[in-house]
Amino acid sequence: MKHNLTQRPTAFFITAPLPCPYLEDKTERRMVTELSGIDSTSLHDTLSRVGFRRSHSLVYTPMCHDCSACLAVRTVVDEFKPSTSQRRVLRLNENITAEEKPARATIEQYKLFTLYQESRHNGGDMATMDFYDYQSLVEETPVITSLVEFYDEDGYMIGGCLVDIMADGLSAVYSFFDPEYQKNSLGTFMILWLIERAKQLGLPYVYLGYWIGGSQKMAYKDKFPPLEYFAMDGWKEFDKDKILSDSL
Repeated sequence: MKHNLTQRPTAFFITAPLPCPYLEDKTERRMVTELSGIDSTSLHDTLSRVGFRRSHSLVYTPMCHDCSACLAVRTVVDEFKPSTSQRRVLRLNENITAEEKPARATIEQYKLFTLYQESRHNGGDMATMDFYDYQSLVEETPVITSLVEFYDEDGYMIGGCLVDIMADGLSAVYSFFDPEYQKNSLGTFMILWLIERAKQLGLPYVYLGYWIGGSQKMAYKDKFPPLEYFAMDGWKEFDKDKILSDSL
């Protein structure tokens, strides 16, 4: 007997306005939908290719009134060449090892995550997360997700990166690291590691989330060219100067 499996239509919702966490005097609204059912993976891939991002079992994209500062960006893996400063970061971290693991939360990860929040984002929403909140962040995923743990030469975990594996790339969901290793530029190193890993897997892109004009927190993403950004008519070459001049 054959059974026809049907997928319910995808429902999208617009959130209420909230203060923007990146730009002062701005409000934020998002278009959101839930990833569920047998087509979660393909739906996630499809929506990621049109600028959506995942958090837990939801995907979202900005829908802000009178603001278009958020641009979904991705690095073109085969054309990426590390800069002089990035090569220095690679040399500085040549003894760091990475282990790709299933998306499972551990106490060791959580302690490191908490140290990172207290150092870099004290006062933010994530700084108040308990272990079960962190566990939800890591494990509530309906798609293929891994948590890459980074270790120093003495075997201590010094960083973590939550990564979604897509059909055409790796998507950096969230990363954190030991504040004592700030001089090692571990945030940069983890992105460089993802680019190299995507190349090894034959994947063309690393999705970096939203580059936000005017936000120093998100400025680092344009350090990994060549970038593409998603526009209304598809992915285009990222030209920072042109984008900023067009927004004036």
